[in-house]
Amino acid sequence: MTVNSQTPTSKSQGGSSLSLDVGNWKLVVFAALLAAAACGKPAAEETESEAPVPVKVEEAMLGSIRGVVHATGVISPAPDGELIVIAPEAGRIIDIPRAEGERVAKGDVVVRFEIPSLTADVQRQAAEVQRAQAALATAKANQVRQQQLFDRGIAARKDVEDADRMVADAEAAVGQAEASRAAAITAASRATVRAAFNGVIAKRFHNPGDLVEPAASDPVLRLIDPRRLEVVASVPLSEAPRVVIGAGGWMKAVVTGSADLALKVVSRPAQVEQGTATIPVRLAFAAPQTLSAGTPAQVDIDAEQHTNVVLVPAAAIVREGEETAVFVAMGGKAQRRPVKVGLTDGSEAEIASGVKAGEMVIVEGQAGLPDGATITIDTGEDEDAADEKGGTGGKGETGGKDEGKK
Repeated sequence: MTVNSQTPTSKSQGGSSLSLDVGNWKLVVFAALLAAAACGKPAAEETESEAPVPVKVEEAMLGSIRGVVHATGVISPAPDGELIVIAPEAGRIIDIPRAEGERVAKGDVVVRFEIPSLTADVQRQAAEVQRAQAALATAKANQVRQQQLFDRGIAARKDVEDADRMVADAEAAVGQAEASRAAAITAASRATVRAAFNGVIAKRFHNPGDLVEPAASDPVLRLIDPRRLEVVASVPLSEAPRVVIGAGGWMKAVVTGSADLALKVVSRPAQVEQGTATIPVRLAFAAPQTLSAGTPAQVDIDAEQHTNVVLVPAAAIVREGEETAVFVAMGGKAQRRPVKVGLTDGSEAEIASGVKAGEMVIVEGQAGLPDGATITIDTGEDEDAADEKGGTGGKGETGGKDEGKK
């Protein structure tokens, strides 16, 4: 009896244990389902909570733009503002009155040469003139005598004519001798070189007593007019057709903070030598300058002009390799547009295709921005309000973003 009464109790306990195990299993399954559901929600919440990227935009406008040719150059004297002295013949320098950097007036002596060959030629031509004059005197005397003999009936008419011809030949010889002497004197005068304009001695290559040769490779002195300076720019051959005589230009300021200097194209070569990569273009200053010859310069030359075209700020252009694009603000999203860029002038760029006038292009904040990203337009109103209050609290990032969202 005791045994039988205990056995049912044991089965009852076993049944109760099984019922608890089944209940626990259901709780585990329910918890797993909740966990799975919970795992799927954060992704959606995370996407919805992405912070918009603050950007600044400007409107694409219709307008005109002029192309610019960039080139490097050197400040040089104008062709009529430079004198390079070269010896007319081999000789010796007697005197160079002025030192480098000194000013000279038009007509002042800058170099004196001693050239024996020129002096000897003057003397020789002077002697030739005397000989020709003596021959003329003899011919005239013979002419008079023959005329007298003819008048007395002693000489024939032919003798008189021959005497006249001899006088004419002698007169021609005298004229030729005098012309040769004048040429020799002129050549000898080249031994003394005078300044052709008011200027400054830019360089002395020799000193008194030096022997010099009549060659461009052996200059004696360089005189320039500092009031007649220009820029000789080296323009790439591919850009040469864009440069025309009379076009304006600008030379970048040599001193930081000073204004750029206005220029004007005054000449370009009529032909280009084979194998050259650049052409020299001369640009005159709009106003006299006090710059030093030989100073390097950076110049911008006005080129062709396009009118009634779509223009955007140059800062809006995004370059990735050979591709160019612009981000357009559309309904709170950044839309990437491949574009074809035309002329640029440093501050603006012509858009030949890809953007229409009136669309808002992103000019700040587009670096690394993905296509379709959520954006908020920064109008700068918070900063203006903070400046008016005289504090910095209004410039916080949170305030700026909240204002953008509104």
